[in-house]
Amino acid sequence: MHKAFFGDRERNFALTPTLIPELERLSGVGIGKLCQKLVQGDFALLEITETIRLAMIGGGTSPQEAAALVKTYIAASPLGEAHLLAADILTKLWAGPGADNDAAATGDLAAALDSEAA
Repeated sequence: MHKAFFGDRERNFALTPTLIPELERLSGVGIGKLCQKLVQGDFALLEITETIRLAMIGGGTSPQEAAALVKTYIAASPLGEAHLLAADILTKLWAGPGADNDAAATGDLAAALDSEAA
């Protein structure tokens, strides 16, 4: 679970195992590739918005509210903010909630991925 301010308050975000296949279907890439794309900055807006929307659903937000929040607040904010939030969500997914990895704790997905590969 990842907690972050989004829209008008702090929210819970979690990409659950049942939501990952939906993210893969919508984005057209596997979860590992999606993590890599975000790190490299080679991502589509849909990959960012769907990561955030599905993670809000996994964190307990209704699907309708999650869709409305993404539609409202991602368009009104710099893309960099949404990118960082999506990267934080995927870092928690990759490294786990209790990870000892300093890179994961700071939200550095690139470093978290590199340490896993080592």
